[in-house]
Amino acid sequence: MERRPIYPQAEAANSGSCIISERVLASIASTAASEVEGVASLAKRTHIKGIFSKQKVARSVVVTSDENDLILDLYVNLKMGCHIPTVASTVQKNVKEAIQSMTGRVVTKVNVHVANVALEPQEA
Repeated sequence: MERRPIYPQAEAANSGSCIISERVLASIASTAASEVEGVASLAKRTHIKGIFSKQKVARSVVVTSDENDLILDLYVNLKMGCHIPTVASTVQKNVKEAIQSMTGRVVTKVNVHVANVALEPQEA
């Protein structure tokens, strides 16, 4: 997990820096996505942590960043009957706005991966 200064110009002025971890960005993104109508839950995407590691990590949000780009991949489960393109678009908008307003970082892309459609519990 790489930490980058959010405001590099502040660092150059010797006034310190503001470092926001990718874990915080993922937390903001998951909260913003969960608030969208039609999202049942966040899905766990399991992947190998490193090439030579056998350790597996389950994450719903994957953050990729460098000096200019901030890209998020979100894995979601949607509710049955929702219009998938509309919900995915709303998730993208909410996540982008939340991260940009809270951190000042420009979000380049928000990729929404629909992992599953959750069936509503049947009423008796």
